[in-house]
Amino acid sequence: MLAAFFFGVTFVLVQDAIEDVTPAGYITIRFVIGAAVLAPFAWRIARRNREPPGLLWHAGTIAGLLLFAGYITQTIGLQYTESSTSAFITGLYAIFTPVIEAIVRRRLPPLGVCLGIVVATGGLFLLTGAELTFGRGELLTLACAVAFAIWIVYQGGYANRLHTIPFVTVQMAVLAGASVPVTAATGLGELTGIALFAAAFTGVACSSVALSLQLYGQRRISPSRAALILLTEPVFAGIVGYFAGERLGAVRLTGAAIILVGIAIAELAPDARVDNGAIG
Repeated sequence: MLAAFFFGVTFVLVQDAIEDVTPAGYITIRFVIGAAVLAPFAWRIARRNREPPGLLWHAGTIAGLLLFAGYITQTIGLQYTESSTSAFITGLYAIFTPVIEAIVRRRLPPLGVCLGIVVATGGLFLLTGAELTFGRGELLTLACAVAFAIWIVYQGGYANRLHTIPFVTVQMAVLAGASVPVTAATGLGELTGIALFAAAFTGVACSSVALSLQLYGQRRISPSRAALILLTEPVFAGIVGYFAGERLGAVRLTGAAIILVGIAIAELAPDARVDNGAIG
């Protein structure tokens, strides 16, 4: 929940930043900063805990590439679709995650979690005000949702096998490295003060801190429940937007409330605590 809070409260800041720098340029700078901040701690922890370097780099590289696939398809898709539609389709990772988890585990997640995800996704639709049209942008964003779902399940499989800090650091380093060619092709844009501040702030808050919190949380809860809880991100974004002068309206406020109801259903259902550990 705290990870979702960091993702959500920085949304307005990111929107302002990408008016100056290109999306790929912003992603590159953000994750270079995030990796650089954690690198000294990751090196010391990996050395102290004797983390297996082969496993760390293998798992971290695959997870980092999955994360990059999610970000880049979302970024390209935003050029061809509305931001509200993009936000809704991206949030469908909450639907895809239990499907992928079921395939990996060869059994369905608890019924309460599945029901909560369906309810929360309906709330997400109302909150984002999405339109059900499908074109190039929507298909790219759908690929983004699938990539994020696979990433959540995949990293959950290693959450208890690798220390959180080195694992997250390798992911961010791989993501930043994969973003460099895209940035070279699309350009960096204008490095204004607000853009650099946003990249630095989100590089620390959303990358170093929030991704570490999410992975640490996935050591104790299943990928499906993690994906559901992360749907509170647009709720937090809406709260910040309210204080910034934006007004959601009755329908979107209802959507935010429904998301919270969906999470409550998943957490309070009799089977909510069944099989709640990470894979692996």
